[in-house]
Amino acid sequence: MAKPVVIVVGADKGGVGKTTVSRTLLDYFSANNVPTRAFDTESPRGTLKRFHPDITQIVDMTTTADQMKIFDTLNAGTSVTVIDVRAGLLSPALASLRDIGFLDAAKAGQITFAVFHILGPSIASLDEIAETANFMQGAKYYLVKNFINDTQFFQWDQATYNSYFHRIKDATELTIPKLNEMAYEQVEVSSVPFLKFVANKGTSDEAANYSFVLRGYVRHWLANVWSEFDRIKLTDLVGGGSGKSSTRSGEK
Repeated sequence: MAKPVVIVVGADKGGVGKTTVSRTLLDYFSANNVPTRAFDTESPRGTLKRFHPDITQIVDMTTTADQMKIFDTLNAGTSVTVIDVRAGLLSPALASLRDIGFLDAAKAGQITFAVFHILGPSIASLDEIAETANFMQGAKYYLVKNFINDTQFFQWDQATYNSYFHRIKDATELTIPKLNEMAYEQVEVSSVPFLKFVANKGTSDEAANYSFVLRGYVRHWLANVWSEFDRIKLTDLVGGGSGKSSTRSGEK
């Protein structure tokens, strides 16, 4: 049996587009025919579950019962588990993973563990990196610049930025480009995954009537995001795969 894969998506700051990145990951694995499930820790009502209700459970990651829901079921037939960590809880979540022995299991090669750390534009995010890095032994660590909110990253002091990033051994940088604001808003209103929006489908796969222009913007943006996932060979986490998406942004 292949090793379970756990991907944690988080930040210690809110408003950095963390759930947007989780949604692109779920679409990417779906297009690559990788069985995936998700946990949304924005209890009691999560944003991720609104877009991917069929594969998402809402949990409170600070409770033992919900930790058991996630980690006692890793070998239940799903290849990838994506955990969308509520804003401000990344470091505490990683600490709880250490306390239950999950990080040791990852270090021992029993579990494939990856962290997508969504960066904010301030020096505080760089401090987050230093704290989060303490938990990254045995994990694949991705530092994500998400331009979805038209954020500017550390342009005021490149030397400071470089000094922080060079502390992190084997970290990989990713860039999520900005999506046209009107297109992003239309997807939010539709409450469907990006892939369904591009395919002009509603929540139950019924035909929809989304804007041709806005669908085009989302298709182009999603293809760029997936190119980044291809570049880091994301499908290799699940034991092989070409690293190339089989269904490019909803086009068959």
